[in-house]
Amino acid sequence: MLFRSNWRASYLVMIAMMAIDLDHLAAVPIYDPGRCSVGFHPLHSPMAVASYVALTLPARTRLIGLGLVIHIALDSLDCMAASGVWYVSNRW
Repeated sequence: MLFRSNWRASYLVMIAMMAIDLDHLAAVPIYDPGRCSVGFHPLHSPMAVASYVALTLPARTRLIGLGLVIHIALDSLDCMAASGVWYVSNRW
């Protein structure tokens, strides 16, 4: 099992990666149920996602990268379920 020896710290790091949703506070309106966050918010942009994937490569940043990639993957699934698109391509 991954990170079994120190699962509490791993759990806390992964939960802390939900902080990238703070970029939603810069949007007007802050919450829009029909808006796809992937591709719309700065920390959910394609360049940011590429850097999150790159963070999974070094062992020292693997947990952070994994938490961010999982977050973006879940946001993409939410976009697909809510609006039928994986990301908003016309924002950036």
